Amino acid sequence: MSSDTKKTESKKSVTKKNKPNKSDTIDKKYGTRGLEKKPGTKKKFNKKTKGKPELEKEVNVDFQKATVKDSEKLQKVLARSGQGSRREIESFISEGRVSIDGKVAYLGDRISGNEQIRIDGHQIKLSTKDEEVCRVLMYNKPEGEMCTRKDPEGRPTVFDRLPPLESGRWVAVGRLDINTSGMLLFTTDGELANRLMHPSQKVEREYAVRVFGDVNEAMLQTLRTGVKLEDGLARFQKISYRGGEGRNHWFHVTLSEGRNREVRRLWESQEVQVSRLIRVRYGDLEMHRQLPLGGWTELPINEVNYYRKLVKLSLETVSKVKVDEKAIDNAKSRRIRRSVKKHHHRLQQSTRRRRK
Repeated sequence: MSSDTKKTESKKSVTKKNKPNKSDTIDKKYGTRGLEKKPGTKKKFNKKTKGKPELEKEVNVDFQKATVKDSEKLQKVLARSGQGSRREIESFISEGRVSIDGKVAYLGDRISGNEQIRIDGHQIKLSTKDEEVCRVLMYNKPEGEMCTRKDPEGRPTVFDRLPPLESGRWVAVGRLDINTSGMLLFTTDGELANRLMHPSQKVEREYAVRVFGDVNEAMLQTLRTGVKLEDGLARFQKISYRGGEGRNHWFHVTLSEGRNREVRRLWESQEVQVSRLIRVRYGDLEMHRQLPLGGWTELPINEVNYYRKLVKLSLETVSKVKVDEKAIDNAKSRRIRRSVKKHHHRLQQSTRRRRK
């Protein structure tokens, strides 16, 4: 064998010995991840959470271990307990005002009902679905009242005369601006309030509107077809003429959403001014005619269940309204008027004292 042949063979053997295996290359380049036996869910979960702050680990890991059967979303439980509508509570959580067992809550957190929940430092008594009785009030809002719990200017609010509750609080179903009167609903079930307000449910609201100006059929057709407002396209589903004198005309209009001042803005887009606005219907239930301005009445269980069925919630079997309680008659209407009159008198006296 020649020397050249020997050199060639030795080079090949050296090259073959030094050449790394394919698996060695993968190990060096990518490590051993993927080549080992797949870890269980627990190990994989711990790897992802490794190195995170301890507080975040407790909220996002341990808290979320609750099963779907045994837990509900935090905002849903608080809404059912009467702490506000779901939208309101979601804003509370986003602002860091809600805590779970002493730790700040986050949107998406779930609870089983055994935790200690606080809003603004005040402990909240949670209630289960079976414990809480859904109550609904119909209120005849007068003009001049604010749809807020407390007004910084000291103006009267729609919550001033509502009956006190042992637990929870009244949640308003939507809002009416200060110059709008008529039917306003309140409930102790924030989930019911949220669904009745939500545009996806398409719950009809009917308003009686007095407009000042010349109105023709072309304008009405435009309002039925749709008008582009600052917050998107809006329209009336139904418009019916109810009479009038001179340039004052009454119409009944229907829509299925509750945007801010939507009825007024739609009419103003046609260069006519709304001089009176009264809500007369929510869903299929109309305002009780004998209910005076500033008065409220609690709805019986069949009307409560109408609203619950309308937004696909379970029906109630218990009511706070007495079975033998009569509908609003003339005597009851007079009592409500006297009560409202006394309330306004007290408000006027307190306003005068503040001014002095």
